This record gives sequence, structure tokens and C-alpha cells, in this order.
Amino acid sequence: MPENVIETNIQIDDMEKIMNLFGNFDQNLKVIENEFNADIIVREGQVKIVGEEKAVGMLKKTLDILLKMQETGEIITSHSISYTIGLVKEGEENRADELSDVIITSARGKAIKSKTIGQKKYVDAIQNNDIVFGIGPAGTGKTYLAVAMAVKAFKNREVSRIVLTRPAVEAGEKLGFLPGDLQTKVDPYLRPLYDALHDIMGVETYQKHIERGAIEIAPLAYMRGRTLDDSYIILDEAQNTSPEQMKMFLTRLGFGSKAIITGDITQIDLPRGKYSGLKEVMEVLKNVKDIEFIYFHEKDVVRHKLVRDIIKAYEKYEDKKKLTGEVPTGEISE
Repeated sequence: MPENVIETNIQIDDMEKIMNLFGNFDQNLKVIENEFNADIIVREGQVKIVGEEKAVGMLKKTLDILLKMQETGEIITSHSISYTIGLVKEGEENRADELSDVIITSARGKAIKSKTIGQKKYVDAIQNNDIVFGIGPAGTGKTYLAVAMAVKAFKNREVSRIVLTRPAVEAGEKLGFLPGDLQTKVDPYLRPLYDALHDIMGVETYQKHIERGAIEIAPLAYMRGRTLDDSYIILDEAQNTSPEQMKMFLTRLGFGSKAIITGDITQIDLPRGKYSGLKEVMEVLKNVKDIEFIYFHEKDVVRHKLVRDIIKAYEKYEDKKKLTGEVPTGEISE
């Protein structure tokens, strides 16, 4: 064995666990080996890691964390593998323990947890503040985690009602051309909120609370003129509010209530010339006590790896536009 190459072993009591960890046709194993430029050799009851000392050390830490996650019932995904590798490479592997807290168990028995440090920071902020803004790209779990925290508070009788709302902005589609009455027309805008509640509460429980009025899902325009006491209120897609709508929403907050506002300022669907209420409120309220802004980044994306790559590519593209002032190919200047 060359001088700078070492090996270390991990004793495994349950080989089925390690096989599940490494995935079908060892696809996860190959990803881990490539990331650290080291070899993993699996024999009965033992996993041997061979490579340069630094790489072997990091790879062993990665496997230790992933095996510990498995023991808590976590399903190991490509995201959990790549995120764990990132933590280890940044020397933050100790922070993996922060992701073990269960927020709530879904109707299907799935433990809902924070999957990134950014998500954990968001959940903690919601726990400790009456108004929280979750701002960042698609796929970072902003809405889903907000709904999970709302259901948890509702089940614990911390609030008596959940109110979920979104601005019904015509993103390239005209509501007037859609079939049905007004509710039918706005339902597609609210569908992500329905889906999150169905997944966490179960359809039957959700339906029961809807009929009792304990859960309300409605377009933002329906909030005008109301005061929402003892409620957990979530405003989703807040980048598509006007400054007037944002102010209107924030002043609906009543006694014993909590508000979570989520949005992505890179995906504004407002008509040209209209300013986003979310962008404005980031300046207006940035120094107000008991209001917290949490900003997500591409590494908090828990969808397909390509989604993170797409977000990074667009960020680079937008930065280049700002620096050069050029109009990119396909964009029409005025």
C-alpha cells in the first residue's frame, strides 16, 4: 500500500441497512466514492474504506452520519447523501444532529423533519416569532414546513384555526377564460396548499376541519376587512402581492395569532411596472423586533439535484446581466 494511502473499517451488524444505504446497483456508493476519490469495499459484516487519509476520514464521517440517520427511520435519498457530503466537506458534520428533531408525523406515519440547516433555522424562527418571512427559491420547503408547523400548533391547541392564502395573479393565464365559478377559477392557484394539508393531515381529517371552518383556504383578496384572532395564517407566493396587499395582510393579524409569509423574489409574476410587496416589506420591516426574515439558498433545495443546478445557473446569468447591462439573446429591449 502506498505511503499516503490508508484504510479504515466500519463494523456493520445489519448488512441490509448498508445495502439500502448504497442503493440499487450501488448507485449511492458510486456517488460517495467519486466525491471523496476513495474506494469502498463491502464484505460480510464490514465496510472497508481505502484512500488518502483526509478523504478516508471525511468519507467515514459521511457514512457514520448516514447510518445514524437510517437508525432514526430516515429514508436515505440522493439529497440527504449530497447534503451530508457538503456538511462534511465544510467541516460542519456536527450540525447534522440538528436535523433529527421531528416536527410532526404525517397522516401516513412519515416523520416530517428539517432536511437542511437553512430549514432548521426557518422552523426555529417560526417557533420563536409571531411573524416570519421565508424567502428563497422553489423546492426549499418554505410552504410545506410552514403548513407542518401550522398543523402542529393546531393539534396542540395553540391556535383554533388555520388560514392559508395566496394572491391569485394571472401568471400568463386569464381567469376569465377558465371554466366554472370564481372558486373553481382560483382553486388552481391554491392547489399547492391543499396538497400540503392533504399530505400532513390526511384527506378525511382535512375535510372535517374545512367543513367546521377550522381550516380556511382562500385568495388574498378575501382577507380584506377581517381581523384574524387565535389563528395560524400563511401567505404563500408573497412575491406576487402589491405593497398595498402586503400591508393589508400584515394588519389582519389579531391576538394569539402567528403569520408566516413565503415567497421567491426571483419569480415575480406581477404585470410589468408593478412593484412586489415582498420586496418592499424586506426593507420596511427589516429592523422590527419579533419579525424575522429567513433567506434560503440553492443548497436548501430538496428536489432533484438538477433543480439546484438550474437555480445556480440562473443566478450566474442574472449576475452577468447586471454587470454587463447587456440584453440577453431572446429578450426584446424597449
